[in-house]
Amino acid sequence: MMTSRLRGSFPLLAIALLALTVFAGPAHAIGLIRDAETEHIIRKYSEPIFRAAGLNPNAISIHIVNDNSLNAFVAGGQRMFVNTGMIRRADSPNMLIGVIAHETGHIAGGHLVTRRNAIEGNTAAAILSFVLGIGAVAAGAGDVGGAILAGGTSVAQRNILEYTRVQEAAADQAAMTYLNQVGWSGRGLVKTFELFRGYEVLSSRQQDPYLRSHPLSSERLSSLEDRVENSPYKDRKDPNDWQFDHDMVRAKLAGFLDRPAVTFRRYPKSDQSAPARYARAVAHHHASDLSKALTEISSLVEEYPDNPFLWELKGQILFESGKAREAVAPYEKSVELLGDSPLLRVGLAQAMLATEDPSLTKPAVEHLEKSLRYDRENSFAFHQLAMGYSRLGDKPLADLATAERYYLTGDLRQAKQHAYRAQEGLPEGTPNWLRAQDILNSKG
Repeated sequence: MMTSRLRGSFPLLAIALLALTVFAGPAHAIGLIRDAETEHIIRKYSEPIFRAAGLNPNAISIHIVNDNSLNAFVAGGQRMFVNTGMIRRADSPNMLIGVIAHETGHIAGGHLVTRRNAIEGNTAAAILSFVLGIGAVAAGAGDVGGAILAGGTSVAQRNILEYTRVQEAAADQAAMTYLNQVGWSGRGLVKTFELFRGYEVLSSRQQDPYLRSHPLSSERLSSLEDRVENSPYKDRKDPNDWQFDHDMVRAKLAGFLDRPAVTFRRYPKSDQSAPARYARAVAHHHASDLSKALTEISSLVEEYPDNPFLWELKGQILFESGKAREAVAPYEKSVELLGDSPLLRVGLAQAMLATEDPSLTKPAVEHLEKSLRYDRENSFAFHQLAMGYSRLGDKPLADLATAERYYLTGDLRQAKQHAYRAQEGLPEGTPNWLRAQDILNSKG
């Protein structure tokens, strides 16, 4: 868990991997955030597109960037980054799906090949740090960007995410091909691009990052509109349940990322829709009003008992209000409903460990181990796992988990220290011993 430089604590959007102040002037904290629900719907939107492009969905990582600007990009091989600003301003799933399809076109088209080597193989946090450093330099904050990149940047690096007009047009056409293959409308992509129409006359410093890295011409937009209008699926609407899930995620993001007063204005008490109650539940929690937060979330849980993310939020509200034992049951329900979500298991394990009940330590460790089988880049999960192993008296595995945590956060010195300690207590040649050796052999 960490405290955002913007406002408050974000444990559900949780377990931030990185926080950087990029631009000079007013603080502007940008980092990666984790949220099981947001990741779930983006993955649901993306996987049919990836398959249509001939890509393995399991090979592509999707990351959410805590930044309000309209932006999405691919980097580091097969990693896709989507800003919260893009999600929040997409009125429909189709708008976000269009952007995902366009970015997939860049991956499938091999447009990253010439730019890949500089950041290939790094963690998402390291890639974002690199990209933010480039962005700061490109926006004119050279000193800050240089600090982030620890040594400045070259012209080639500054252009790492920029595409040629030919590549942009190719990605547009690829996106439409994928959307036609899965039977979805391309109007959302056009609508998203139309948001940028008025920005082309602005200076690069004022433009949203997406426009700077994806130059939008009238010819491109016209060609895309023609392709959309000729599609047999141009009038296809998003499924109702998709729109509901999309609205719920946008409301949750508003509750977590905006000040409570802003959320209450946007979602007044007179609005008794599910998204409004969801946003207010988070806002009341941020305002330390446990009673009102529980009233809002409990009404939602009663109405939608099969929604794992509502149970998750109830667990979080209780946990962060100092009621760890009471939080365990809602978290258990969320895992029961969606057991393949690594982040839900981490939330449950954290609550279990916080009770300091010895009988819950082993189950907590088991949930963390299952989570990490599918999500090896969650440094917070390794932190919790080290705590669990320590309580079970397994110092070598506790040291290895700590080494993994420091490795992911970029502290290679501490990672190697703990990997060395782990090796001393692990049988030579075992998978855990070899993993410790890998960390010891890492260069950075």
